[in-house]
Amino acid sequence: MNAVNTVRAAGIRAFSASSGRFGSGATDISLSQKLQEELKYEQEAVADRGDSTPEFLKTFLEQGVWSINDTRGHDEVTLSRKFGDESIRIMFSIADLQEEDFDLENENEESDDQPGSPIRASLSITKSTGPGALNVDMVAQDGSFVVENLSFYEDTKLGTELTADADWNRRGLYIGPQFDTLDVSVQDEFDKFLQERGVNESVAAFIPEYAGYKEQQEYVKWLGKVKSFIDL
Repeated sequence: MNAVNTVRAAGIRAFSASSGRFGSGATDISLSQKLQEELKYEQEAVADRGDSTPEFLKTFLEQGVWSINDTRGHDEVTLSRKFGDESIRIMFSIADLQEEDFDLENENEESDDQPGSPIRASLSITKSTGPGALNVDMVAQDGSFVVENLSFYEDTKLGTELTADADWNRRGLYIGPQFDTLDVSVQDEFDKFLQERGVNESVAAFIPEYAGYKEQQEYVKWLGKVKSFIDL
């Protein structure tokens, strides 16, 4: 082996000896340890609560009114039920909890009087007897719903589909007035309309509680997945 080749071979050996695993860095171990500490803390918090199904969720399911569609790894939850010839769907996202936590940190103040986390919910009502979709944008907070907007779509598919195309096609349509601009008597009757369909204080209290429960579950899974990736 000539001198040049000797130098090259030595360089290759030196690089191989110092690089360790492909893709690993000097901070990987410390990050993995911190992730493990956080994961252990969250898992112990779950274990301290005992039963994996919390009491509030058991009570809600035992009522037998609403079905819960919750796909693990997704941030949206859907409650659904039948009411006569109507199909009713309420959708909400745990992303609102993360935004609320960020806002509270920015305010940098602590108070026992702070309201519960508001969760935005989207309600849709369709009928098997004819076309159309009535959509309601609401906020669930402190055991009550605050209705913000009402919208009506003559095309059921357009009003209920959750695709980017449907969202684009809904843009620019006149969908209705702000709820608080309606005559007070109309607002009162619409509140009764929702109450009769089970969109009531019980559901308004359940949504933020379930959002917090789901967010904690998703966070634990996220910690485990990230740690596994770092450890590869």
